[in-house]
Amino acid sequence: MFGKRSNVADRPASPMRVAAPAAPPSNMSAPRSAAQPSAALLDAEAPIRSKDYFDTKSLVFNAMIEVIDVSMLSKMESETARDEIRDVVSEIIVLKNIAMSMGEQEDLLDDICNDVLGYGPLEPLLARDDIADIMVNGATRTFIEVGGKIQLTNVRFRNNAQLMNICQRIVSQVGRRVDEASPICDARLLDGSRVNVIAPPLAIDGPALTIRKFKKDKLTLDQLVRFGAISPEGAEILKIIGRVRCNVLISGGTGSGKTTLLNCMTNYIDDDERIITCEDAAELQLQQAHVVRLETRPPSLEGTGAVHMRDLVKNCLRMRPERIIVGEVRGPEAFDLLQAMNTGHDGSMGTLHANSPREALGRLESMITMGGFTLPAKTIREMICSSVDIIIQAMRMRDGSRRITHITEVMGMEGDVVTVQDLFLYDVLGEDANGKLVGKHRSTGIGRPRFWDRARYYGEEKRLAAALDAAEIEPTK
Repeated sequence: MFGKRSNVADRPASPMRVAAPAAPPSNMSAPRSAAQPSAALLDAEAPIRSKDYFDTKSLVFNAMIEVIDVSMLSKMESETARDEIRDVVSEIIVLKNIAMSMGEQEDLLDDICNDVLGYGPLEPLLARDDIADIMVNGATRTFIEVGGKIQLTNVRFRNNAQLMNICQRIVSQVGRRVDEASPICDARLLDGSRVNVIAPPLAIDGPALTIRKFKKDKLTLDQLVRFGAISPEGAEILKIIGRVRCNVLISGGTGSGKTTLLNCMTNYIDDDERIITCEDAAELQLQQAHVVRLETRPPSLEGTGAVHMRDLVKNCLRMRPERIIVGEVRGPEAFDLLQAMNTGHDGSMGTLHANSPREALGRLESMITMGGFTLPAKTIREMICSSVDIIIQAMRMRDGSRRITHITEVMGMEGDVVTVQDLFLYDVLGEDANGKLVGKHRSTGIGRPRFWDRARYYGEEKRLAAALDAAEIEPTK
């Protein structure tokens, strides 16, 4: 495949190619091996690349750019474009007298195709379904999260300019931009994976790219049960909560699985309901037929045209929604979401950052206050009590596992204090010989939750009673 080929000038010209520049022979060769990096957390599956390999790749890549019309590649089928690049790269290797084995040439070809047609060195990581996060800290340091643990990889970029070009390619696909004038950007990949970019001058050591990957197979509550994130009885309660149109807030820290859990909860919404989602970067993956997806928009170069989350939530109310789902509540849109929950849009859902259900209530109150609403604290709390039915707490444990630690009902007010009651809790009992936490989900013994009448209205009271009865109750000590 990569054997000796005739000179470019002796072959029929491709419409994509321009005249090839003269190239003196080079004795540069890609090394066969390199010393193992000393980092303790190294992704063993990634090939080890040395500086000489990247120098060789830069030489071939720059020569290829001079003899091929890259703009034409985007108009071709992926395999056709790949074959064209393969022919050009093989000729450049012969012309420049680069000594490489067949395996090294294949690796070089894959890297160059990824640079031209995809996301460069990120492509092998994006293809792996076991990776939850990709964190690029400049051109030379790329980390991944696998199984809740962060690992250093051998993936690196030619330089910060290549990394910045890939960042711009990603964000431009969703109509956004990142440069010195707008160095912070939220975007998404075509599969819905969330992307954040922060570029120089704010990022001192080169562009910082963070990708929260989504699994190709959508998770369900039954799978979360198999993973130990929730007990079977707790999962049954969550299914009923989604079915009977309770207003739900999913609380948790960064990387605790809030969006995954929200996706799971939406699976139990009836297909005939009209759902409208509002997100900063669209990442929810609802399976229902009647879904309208809305996304915020950053300002233009002139500083105009921005559409904020609150604008989307307010506009939802004019779109005849049955359920409103806010990807993440982080500002004054909390007030509009509570208003929607309290004015006939039962079953609305959202996520927010908090470390406990009680803290989630406090964060809601503070977000409304920071939005400029001059309402007494008691009035805000009464609004929260009349709007939010359930708070589900997700947590990332210290061993990397994710657990649903609380299913909590908002009960009402006692004086100036919001009262809550826990239906399910997760207790950590210790850890095993491998350092994995050992715990147990348990019912708190509540036999008739506040949403019982709602469950009876939807014909789910027997199912709810069976789930509560089956739940194991922690014995009194």
